[in-house]
Amino acid sequence: MDFNDIIGHNRAIDALKTSIQNDSISHSYLFQGEEGIGKKMVAYAFSKTLLCKEQGQEPCNICSSCKKFDSGNHPDFFFIQPERGQIRVDEIDGLIEEIATFPFESKRKIFVIDDSHLMNLTSKNKLLKTLEEPPKYVNIILISSNPDSLLPTITSRVQRLKFHPADIHRVSELLVDRYDISQDKADFIGGFTNGSIGKAVKLSMDDGFDSRRDELMKIIESLVSGDRTKAFSAMDFFNKNKENIDEILDLMLYWFRDIVIYKEMGESSLIVNRDKLENLSIQSHMEFRKINDIIEKIDETRFNIKRNINYQLSIETMLLNI
Repeated sequence: MDFNDIIGHNRAIDALKTSIQNDSISHSYLFQGEEGIGKKMVAYAFSKTLLCKEQGQEPCNICSSCKKFDSGNHPDFFFIQPERGQIRVDEIDGLIEEIATFPFESKRKIFVIDDSHLMNLTSKNKLLKTLEEPPKYVNIILISSNPDSLLPTITSRVQRLKFHPADIHRVSELLVDRYDISQDKADFIGGFTNGSIGKAVKLSMDDGFDSRRDELMKIIESLVSGDRTKAFSAMDFFNKNKENIDEILDLMLYWFRDIVIYKEMGESSLIVNRDKLENLSIQSHMEFRKINDIIEKIDETRFNIKRNINYQLSIETMLLNI
């Protein structure tokens, strides 16, 4: 894997390549942006390049260093990620111990910390001391979708690179070309994930996604037509898919958003659910005020669930509102 395998992020990649060319590589970086948009892929490609024996702006993919990196066995590359929603203190302690020793094979030792905002306060403070005076041979890359959760004293000591979602059409092309997804489905997933390559690939490989979406569409159709009993009988679906509730609420939000767009513009490239235009047309009889009320209720339901308010009561209240 190298920079050529990455879709989008040209500005960030060009900045990293320029720093290599000008010998101005920072001792520490913060790659920030939405979850699943490719920050980790860029971090891997950049790390591989820095460790490559050819010392160019891209990895050669031939030398022993590149081959070890691709096999996951490079002795001077370290990847830290959360376990059970947090980065443990002993992981940071291990990082600090490794930083204190010289590289085994390369000129550098590189440490990538994924979801770095999930460090607790103790871990953040320990990392801060390391960032203040790191050895010259060390490069640290923090990855975060929530950089505001990091200490300001940490973010002030790193070079920040902002990552943005990829072009939706390029994501759609990727799904069709590499994952053998139909064009209609690829277009929907690209729009639904808003250009997040990681999320798009994950959904395209999820065998249950299509059936969840189809069943949810049937539930919405019954509710919109005035079937109040569906608000209770549909709880089996929501209980069965409790782990996917964020995805399901997103599907609902995009659906009612699309109804608004359809009412205002008719068939439009802005519509995400373009494969279900007939259904959108049928449900577009709803008044704008009612649709906005539903959208607000879905957002409120997500907020309540995150606050651990009764799951079933939150869902039933939302469904009755629809």
